[in-house]
Amino acid sequence: MRTPVPSDFAFKYGTLLHRTAFDLTKGRLGGRLIGMPVVRLTTTGAKSGQARETMLTAPISEDDRVVLIASKGGSPKHPAWYHNLRANPEVQLTRRGRQEPWVARTASEAEKAELWPRIVRAYKGYDAYQQATDRPIPVVILERP
Repeated sequence: MRTPVPSDFAFKYGTLLHRTAFDLTKGRLGGRLIGMPVVRLTTTGAKSGQARETMLTAPISEDDRVVLIASKGGSPKHPAWYHNLRANPEVQLTRRGRQEPWVARTASEAEKAELWPRIVRAYKGYDAYQQATDRPIPVVILERP
């Protein structure tokens, strides 16, 4: 039995509510979710060229590397933010109250295999998301330029 996947509507408005609480409290509310730090990822729209923001959890958050998971809750489609950063890998990341430039790339198969145990230790749900979809869920590595 497949895990139900939240609708695009639920993702969009859930993110809006989360971002509003995060902004109003300067990260005191919504700065951590399911045990992981929350970051705001700003990408450039692949088609529109406009800035697009989304709130994400970061199962690995180090000084010079942040790892994000393009799971979309196990949806059969990649999240829009993943399409955007593939087209335009220069992104802005807000964490710990600071916005900074980063460069995004999809982890290689070897990197994903190495990182996946740490990712699942941070949140077991990622394994369930992978089982819920036929697509390989991308692991995204952000590094400082």
